[in-house]
Amino acid sequence: MKKIINSVEDIVPEMISGLVKTNSDLVRQIDGTTAVVRNDKKFSEGKQVGVVSGGGSGHEPLHAGFVGDGMLSAAVAGEVFTSPTPDQIYEAITAVNQGMGVLLIVKNYSGDVMNFDMAKEMAEADDIKIGTIVVDDDISVENSEFTQGKRGVAGTVLVEKIIGAAARSGMSLDELVKLGQAVIDNTKTIGIALHAATVPAVGHPGFELEDDQIEYGIGIHNERGYSVERIKPAKELAHELIEKILKEFDDKSGEFAVLINGMGGTPLMEQYIFANDALDELKDKGINVKFSKVGNMVTSLDMQGISLTIMKANTDWISKLKEPVTTIGW
Repeated sequence: MKKIINSVEDIVPEMISGLVKTNSDLVRQIDGTTAVVRNDKKFSEGKQVGVVSGGGSGHEPLHAGFVGDGMLSAAVAGEVFTSPTPDQIYEAITAVNQGMGVLLIVKNYSGDVMNFDMAKEMAEADDIKIGTIVVDDDISVENSEFTQGKRGVAGTVLVEKIIGAAARSGMSLDELVKLGQAVIDNTKTIGIALHAATVPAVGHPGFELEDDQIEYGIGIHNERGYSVERIKPAKELAHELIEKILKEFDDKSGEFAVLINGMGGTPLMEQYIFANDALDELKDKGINVKFSKVGNMVTSLDMQGISLTIMKANTDWISKLKEPVTTIGW
């Protein structure tokens, strides 16, 4: 294993320290934690519902890279592929509470759900109003070693973008919960891997694929998917993923948003080739794509692969996805 690190034990705190030092105009670190919070004057002088998310490290720029004006108010980083602790989540909640309540955006993993729920109870004991939405956009498999039900994957960043815009506009906590659940219900994702990620503490890839193999339906923590097959041209891969995702939508009319997400080790060149084929296929099928984005948004360390997210949206959601934001990663 070759990694540009000092020690496995210091990966997360040193990563957060480097992120804050290079983006101190956008974020600051909450003392004694690996959580970051907005550091801009607009937030400190304003008043809105706080929006907090987080999870295990290794998925950067998710979540810390999306803290800033128009997206998250704070993000909490756990150890690699490990949920953040309730006390650190609680510190993030209290740091962004401006009296209008705090919304927690949680990916559907057992540890995340449990620890965010514990932090919620701690905050409510301090009379802070808390709302929670749980992202479960991965339609690949119903359960994995990390989850009960569908996993939360790349669609999370689209949820954070829409919710962040709505919070900035002054939407109430109850309204944000309702909006967030509607967005989640209309967001579907599938990922594929050419090569598994290597967790530094483990030192070898999470699973093995032959040079000519690809795995469909992988998760962002090296979870196995639903099928191992011979690798195909990008056009055929796009067709297969689109066919599977579109079956999830009863109504294929209206407006859609598309995210082509790199898993960490896939060059942008390949991501754009896949995007070219996916968008052509969707156009041929009569799908009206009004927003599309390509890039490394929700990664899995150095995994070679890609994920496709399709969201059935509306004009308001598309507008919120297109709003300018001031963050590290968007």
